[in-house]
Amino acid sequence: MAPLLCDQERIFINRFIYHFEPIERGDVVVFWYPLDRTKSFIKRIVALPGETVEIRRGMVYVNGDPLPEPYVPSQYEDVMDFGPMRMPSDSYFVMGDHRISSNDSRVFGPVASRFISGRACSRTGP
Repeated sequence: MAPLLCDQERIFINRFIYHFEPIERGDVVVFWYPLDRTKSFIKRIVALPGETVEIRRGMVYVNGDPLPEPYVPSQYEDVMDFGPMRMPSDSYFVMGDHRISSNDSRVFGPVASRFISGRACSRTGP
């Protein structure tokens, strides 16, 4: 999740927030990695259940509308195409902010809400 997070930083995860508030686009969430449930990942929510996500020349579109992403610095952009893909009910499309090397929903598909353990809420240095 560079540049938001760096190696060896510690994050605090709010594991209760989603009992009271919905998961929203832009949230940075921690979830069980879909390809290996013994590992947890941290990524940003890009598309919500029922939405369609598509990437054209690196620009993310949700339901046909471009998604402003000020958190992705130009040096980390990925100009590849993806989709379109419609999110199943109760699943989310997640992406890392370091797009050119992120292992995210473009690789492993949508993340079911039951595998999202919480929202990253703060960080500390090593």
